[in-house]
Amino acid sequence: IQQVFKQLFYMINAVALNNLLLRKDVCSWSTGMQLRFNISQLEEWLRGKNLQQSGAAQTLEPLIQAAQLLQLKKKTSEDAEAICSLCTSLTTQQIVKILNLYTPVNEFEERVTVAFIRDIQMHLQERNDPPQLLLDFKHVFPVLFPFNPSSITMDSIHLPASLHLEFLNKV
Repeated sequence: IQQVFKQLFYMINAVALNNLLLRKDVCSWSTGMQLRFNISQLEEWLRGKNLQQSGAAQTLEPLIQAAQLLQLKKKTSEDAEAICSLCTSLTTQQIVKILNLYTPVNEFEERVTVAFIRDIQMHLQERNDPPQLLLDFKHVFPVLFPFNPSSITMDSIHLPASLHLEFLNKV
C-alpha cells in the first residue's frame, strides 16, 4: 500500500509541476498559495492514514518548492540567495522557467526582472543538474516484496510425480 501511494503521489507531483512549467497562466502568487494548501491537505491525509513512512510526501518536494518559489519575494540579491538555498529539489532550468513564466495577477505584484533571473543563474551555475525541464510522469519506482520465510522445511515437501519435476533433487 505504501509503495502504491508513493507512486501515486509522484505522478501527482510530476503532472502538476509539468503543468506549472508549461502554462504561464498558472505561474502566480495565488497559484502558489493554492498549491501549498492542497499539498498540506495531501500531507494531512497521509498522516491520517498512517502513511508517513511510505515516502509519498517526499515525492511532492519539487512541487512544494515550486509553490514556495511562487510565493517568495523576487527582487534583491538576498531573495535570490534564499531561493537558491530553498529550491534544492528543482533544477536550475526549472527555477528559471518558473521565474520567466511568473505572471502578476494584481497591481501589488511585479514581473520578475531579467537581472534577477541572471542573478539566480549565477548563484546556481555550480549545480550539476540534469538537462531535462519536465519530470517523467511515467517513471515507475521499483516494487519491493518483503521476504517472509516459511515455517515449512523443504525436506518435508512431497512433489507429486504428475508435475514432472524429476530434475529437482533433495539434498
